[in-house]
Amino acid sequence: MTAPTLTTSRLRLEAPQAGDLADVFMIFSDPVVMRYWSHEPWQSPEQAEAWLARVDSGHAAGDALQWAIRETATGVVIGTATLFKISPPNRRAEIGYALAQRAWGAGYMAEAMQAVIGHAFGSMGLHRLEADIDPRNEGSARALRRQGFTCEGILRQRWCVGGEWSDTGLYGLLAPDWAALS
Repeated sequence: MTAPTLTTSRLRLEAPQAGDLADVFMIFSDPVVMRYWSHEPWQSPEQAEAWLARVDSGHAAGDALQWAIRETATGVVIGTATLFKISPPNRRAEIGYALAQRAWGAGYMAEAMQAVIGHAFGSMGLHRLEADIDPRNEGSARALRRQGFTCEGILRQRWCVGGEWSDTGLYGLLAPDWAALS
């Protein structure tokens, strides 16, 4: 299973390719972008290559779909979106996303999330999506709430990144709630 191409008015979401790795490395090596992630910023381009191998493996196993978020006007990859831990029997998955700092504040992530969530609840027939974010990441929390996600709980000191403990805010969205918003 490969991530199908999704399009919006300004974006094209498609399975990442080797030619996207320089853009992806720029995103995941930025300490500001990675401030609230569950791992430290990437230090070498080889980490981007390893990421692409994991993406391909997830597609092959059918338990993950990964998209490169490309600005249609420039062709540049400005972010990523992921559905992972896909559980067909439970009709659920987790959603993840990252956006290059230079693309913040332009509504790109909302646009990309709408496409991915629409695909999850539409073509894939999922019933539930979940997100795991650092509660201090107010931008990510706002992005989730705008899509209808609800904070369902906090797991204290779940991650230790660079010697710093951080909590997890668990967010959930059900297909009927999404349909009511659309």
